[in-house]
Amino acid sequence: MSLVSSILLILGVFFFGIGTIGILRFPDFYSRLHAAGKCDVLATTLALVAVAFFNIHDFSWASLTSWDNVRVSLKILTIIAFVYVASPTATHAITKAAFIVGIEPWEKKKRDL
Repeated sequence: MSLVSSILLILGVFFFGIGTIGILRFPDFYSRLHAAGKCDVLATTLALVAVAFFNIHDFSWASLTSWDNVRVSLKILTIIAFVYVASPTATHAITKAAFIVGIEPWEKKKRDL
């Protein structure tokens, strides 16, 4: 279980890094926000699933503290559900506000080649 948690956590950090590179490299506000929103949800999910797995690695049917750990892991999964709802909603609201304010999307020009 520790190996699975470690792999998931490393993948989560990897996708956070990819999102950061996307924020730095993409040409305009909208594509940067897209990279941040997509990678944020995936990386947060992977990291929190890793924490939930690590939390229940000592599970025993007879131990009451094991059931407390299961409850904590279920709460972590609830946080993941909240992230799945809140992050795309926030990204959409920020994008819509930027469009209303007048931030223009990037268009490829001859000199950008």
